[in-house]
Amino acid sequence: MKQQNMRTVIATGLCFLMFGCATTDGGGPGPSGDRARQPMSARPAVGVPQQSAKVHTELAALYMLEGRYAVALEETQTAIEADSTYAPAYNVLALVHMQLGENRLAEENFSKALRYSPGDPEIFNNYGWFLCQEGREKQGIEYLMAAAKNPLYQSPTKPYTNAGMCAIGVKDYKLAESYLSTAMKLDGANTLALFWLADAIYKQGRPVEARQFIAQLEKGMELPAEATWLALRIERKLGNREGEARYTARLKRVFPTSPETLKMLKGDYE
Repeated sequence: MKQQNMRTVIATGLCFLMFGCATTDGGGPGPSGDRARQPMSARPAVGVPQQSAKVHTELAALYMLEGRYAVALEETQTAIEADSTYAPAYNVLALVHMQLGENRLAEENFSKALRYSPGDPEIFNNYGWFLCQEGREKQGIEYLMAAAKNPLYQSPTKPYTNAGMCAIGVKDYKLAESYLSTAMKLDGANTLALFWLADAIYKQGRPVEARQFIAQLEKGMELPAEATWLALRIERKLGNREGEARYTARLKRVFPTSPETLKMLKGDYE
């Protein structure tokens, strides 16, 4: 695996994007979001307009993941022209605006997506993560948990992971550990959750446990800069100078200009 930021290890930490959505009785997070009907992603697109909208939405998502945002915007507009009520198109459009730092437009399009697909767990997941990035963590976690608890949502590991990262952002490491542990139980191959679980446990003063999770992560991938930096600090905390030296050398060799390497050179270990 090529070196990359931990937030992009699984389908990009941006949103854990999937194509399709689910409709429910409710428009906001809460119990009504659990009374889900058949997810749209589980049904074929109905009619030529919706089929066209679906194709262009999926193309837009692929272009977004490649960082080709102008083309992604064009594809979402084509999708909306084909079917102005196709919620996934607004969902992807919101994510593109989010990536561009156009947060007002992102929120407007998340609202449109939820208007046409109330209670949609995929949109809840993405909107919840957006709210977390906006400093509205409590509201964001509510949306993420509504997505996770929707019985027809096929990827609950995603909102549990996002909720864990959101909780870390407000330094609620115990809550983060709970969410991330659940994410790992749902998908043992979720490397993003595994990294942040190690981080949350380390920050609670349990470096031995954190080391075990880093070792598990290292078995399946080449550690990116953030994970190498965490591993270094764990070994330093445990007084293992040999391990600390190994990760120090890796940071300098593989990530010489990374923020983590700069912190290390400054002696800013915590």
